[in-house]
Amino acid sequence: MALELKKDAAYALLVPTSMGVRLTPTDGQPFHCSTEFKMQVTSAETNVASIPSFLGLPVKVLTAFVKDSPVARMIKDNLAGRHMDYEGPEIEQGGPWGYRHQFNLADSGFGSRGPRVQNDRAGEVGRLLNVKYFDLDRIFGKEGVQIVHLSGLVGALSPETSQFCLQIARTAKKYGARISFDLNYRASFWKGREKELSAIFAEIASLSDVLIGNEEDFQLCLGIQGPEAGGKGIAGKIDNFKEMVERVKAAYPNAYAFATTLRQVVSANKHLWGAIANVGGEWQVVEPREIGVLDRIGGGDGFVGGFLYAILKGWEPEKWIQFGWATGALATTHLTDYAQPADEDQVWSIWGGNARVKR
Repeated sequence: MALELKKDAAYALLVPTSMGVRLTPTDGQPFHCSTEFKMQVTSAETNVASIPSFLGLPVKVLTAFVKDSPVARMIKDNLAGRHMDYEGPEIEQGGPWGYRHQFNLADSGFGSRGPRVQNDRAGEVGRLLNVKYFDLDRIFGKEGVQIVHLSGLVGALSPETSQFCLQIARTAKKYGARISFDLNYRASFWKGREKELSAIFAEIASLSDVLIGNEEDFQLCLGIQGPEAGGKGIAGKIDNFKEMVERVKAAYPNAYAFATTLRQVVSANKHLWGAIANVGGEWQVVEPREIGVLDRIGGGDGFVGGFLYAILKGWEPEKWIQFGWATGALATTHLTDYAQPADEDQVWSIWGGNARVKR
């Protein structure tokens, strides 16, 4: 059984997001001792949306841009290159100390040296996202959306974006769109706003059809007790994670699917990667398997993108977690934060463990 989706919708997936750029040293070097960097467009939510968009489904991005900014132009061109429609206000920069797109300073790590990431979000234009800039009745009522994917990163970015995400969830529910919510807890975003954000996240979760998060997300966003300690390695803790998901299900019975990824870091370039999901009351489990990692950033988003793609395709729930696992693994082989699948067959080859050359 699959979730029933809105028919004749213009967009399979819609994501609200704050776009930025990432600076990464070349050749796998640490940031602080590098002189050459690659700059790429990034956001967690468009990382998710890239799986459906590269596989041919219509995707729309709601965001904000700095007017006349060359970085904003780079972002728009990148989104177009990813086959995504976008919509959002053009905000005046307001001078050299005004608004800008966020910068993500990150190296990929290598071997025994783990990745290090610093977010530079001062003056971030995406913090201004507000329903006043968008005609939600047109987007959800006239154009139509099958699934809207919300992220706790945007939901906690500012008081404005918190209300923005809440209003999107309410409007999506009104027009019959399905709601996916990846909790994505960040302590620095929540500091001093715990009571406010707990209430907002709880309401969005109560409206959601798909809830995604790790043990920290469920504990700190929704107040759900995390998995019990014990078990050898991540594989030995699967039953404990199942018990946690059961507690989430009891607290949010309106959701149909719950998912969490499982990751054990052996080195920066070798992980054990798995996932569990409860779909319609039935468990789907991918035991952790070894994957090679070029850059880990975006692997979790890749999982969510594949999971949602499988839902959008109307596949059986067993394939939701399999495809998500494989697109997450695929994302870690890219230097971009997002996976760029060539086709479904490439993804299923990853799931099947077939890395042979295809001619």
